[in-house]
Amino acid sequence: MTPFSLNIRGQLRTIDTPQVMAIMNVTPDSFFASSRVDGADNLARRAAEMLAEGADIIDVGGYSSRPGAAEVSEREEMERVERGVRAVRSVSREVLVSVDTFRASVARRAVEEWGADIVNDISGGDLDSEMFPTVAQLGVPYVVMHMRGTPQTMQSLTDYTDVTADVAAALCAKIRTLRLMGVADIIADPGFGFSKTLEQNYELFRNLPTFEHLVGCPMLVGISRKSMITRLPGISPEGPITPADSLPGTVALNTAALLSGAAILRVHDVAAAVQARAVALQLLKS
Repeated sequence: MTPFSLNIRGQLRTIDTPQVMAIMNVTPDSFFASSRVDGADNLARRAAEMLAEGADIIDVGGYSSRPGAAEVSEREEMERVERGVRAVRSVSREVLVSVDTFRASVARRAVEEWGADIVNDISGGDLDSEMFPTVAQLGVPYVVMHMRGTPQTMQSLTDYTDVTADVAAALCAKIRTLRLMGVADIIADPGFGFSKTLEQNYELFRNLPTFEHLVGCPMLVGISRKSMITRLPGISPEGPITPADSLPGTVALNTAALLSGAAILRVHDVAAAVQARAVALQLLKS
């Protein structure tokens, strides 16, 4: 990966090694059941475990983005995200906290009131026209992800001429807009599993080194326990597997992503990602 810097509440942080972003789902319906956490004590306990395992960033979300996920009201998402961010901050004031939301109102309160540092938007601004102006005003790092449609419709929107070029072009257009609005710290996420078929996910993944150069931003890769692993032909003699059985495939893809230049891995399993990072960095050093 290419070293980069992030402005975190007025302090410049240099990132010169890949970061592990731990997923904290304050939801009852995330696709990987073991990632669901709720209750202040449980959330704080889970945050402490993630930090002990080596998490660099904790990503708090209150709206499941799995295909076909149920709609969540703004009020409910607010309450979930507040519980999660406050729980993390009760454990650590130093760890970077990301808020996983496509709603500008949730992002604003998470940053201004609850202690979040980064906004991670699965829709890349498409689902809330106020998101770009909001992150520009807040002055926080922004993860712009590629997705078409909504979590309810995205898997019907997979028609691409060239998936790598099309995804990169869509993100580049948004990155230009964000730059013109004054957003300095932008991280690009290709959006694996979002409005892409299994074959398109792997074509995009194979082209990650090219993709990084096309978008010109640090690259976040989130493939943890996703269907591009569980539904892969040959993954098991018995056919498709469940997310609970997909850690080996996740580690393999995470390692490959690091070797292809990923700056941030978004993961359910922190300890396994930290080990994969150590191995990948040693390979790159050799």
